Amino acid sequence: MTKENQVFLPYGRHSIDDEDIAAVERVLKSDWLTTGPKVDNFEQEFAQKVGAKYAVVCSSATTGLHLAALALGLGKGDKVIVPTLTFLATANAVRYVDADVVFCDVDPDTGLMTIETLERAFHSTPGVKAIFPVQLNGQCADMIAVSAFAKLHGLAIVEDACHAIGGTVTTSAGTYSPVGSCAMSDMTVFSLHPVKTITMGEGGVVTTNNENFYKKMKSLRSHGMVRELDTLKNEDLAFNATGDLNPWYYEMQELGFNFRASALQCALGASQLKKLDAFVEKRQELVNLYDKQLASLFPNVRPIARVPYGQPAWHLYVVLIDFEAAGIDRATLMHALHAKGIGTQVHYLPVHLQPYYQGLYGEKELAGANAYYAHCLSLPLFPEMNAPDVEHVVHTLTTMLC
Repeated sequence: MTKENQVFLPYGRHSIDDEDIAAVERVLKSDWLTTGPKVDNFEQEFAQKVGAKYAVVCSSATTGLHLAALALGLGKGDKVIVPTLTFLATANAVRYVDADVVFCDVDPDTGLMTIETLERAFHSTPGVKAIFPVQLNGQCADMIAVSAFAKLHGLAIVEDACHAIGGTVTTSAGTYSPVGSCAMSDMTVFSLHPVKTITMGEGGVVTTNNENFYKKMKSLRSHGMVRELDTLKNEDLAFNATGDLNPWYYEMQELGFNFRASALQCALGASQLKKLDAFVEKRQELVNLYDKQLASLFPNVRPIARVPYGQPAWHLYVVLIDFEAAGIDRATLMHALHAKGIGTQVHYLPVHLQPYYQGLYGEKELAGANAYYAHCLSLPLFPEMNAPDVEHVVHTLTTMLC
């Protein structure tokens, strides 16, 4: 750990080493800075790592969620259930395709959508076509129950697993399947933002086992362009007099976007992917240390509840604090911790409370999400931390709350 990082512990940060830098440097010296074989290779390696047939890399998880919504053909009049305890992008992707969001409540102790809150949201409004469950903090929702509910009602599932790369989820067969294998969903979206478990700077990946979804997303991320022989429509322009395909030819058959990721990003992502297991293991070690050392602050401070639906790959370490009992408000505590070199954050302000969504759908009372939000605080968690760092955080927190 560098001297700078010993002075201040942010709530999360990337871990970049010389191998990562060398991987990017090799691309800088190559003929391909964007698109090209490095992108294709990274997609193949990512799909293999999480056990999916296909992976589509894109410029961010936001664009990944947008592509997934487009691949499903969602549009005006359709409705998508989204847990309100998430980042803005999960809901915004639904609005990008002119569909409507049905906000779902969450468990106040985990922040996760439950089958009970899913059922309430579904029965509150007609026209639901899909569910976007959020795998929050690294833990997964009960995907066995969610998948069974979706099949019963003919709903598609897109997992927002931006927090959960490297984790597993329990299947109906009683086994563990990697998050992203799409064992119980149509598509899974990951973030490779710098504070996530692995990073490509900015970027996202969508995995799927559906070839049609895969082809649709590959086309739409690059302006809707296609070149495959069996897809071309303007034969007079596509082929020359001898019947050969003109080498420059492409078609845009529907409106797409520039959602591509560069070869530079994919080189970093591929290098980081090799370290994923080690990063997950180190994060678990730090979580275990936190759990043990925070026990003396119970019940005023307690880690979020653990769920039995898989093996988590912890992205965030979140505690629930009874600020009233502790005699301090959250903002004051965060400022005080910052002054002691400890960065914290709140994940998240429930999306249904945002003015844009209140303007669309009116005010809603989602008690579980409101309770989680009122008490949650994310403490520092990243692989370059060590035991003394955790001790420093817990000791400082203890002096401020006791």
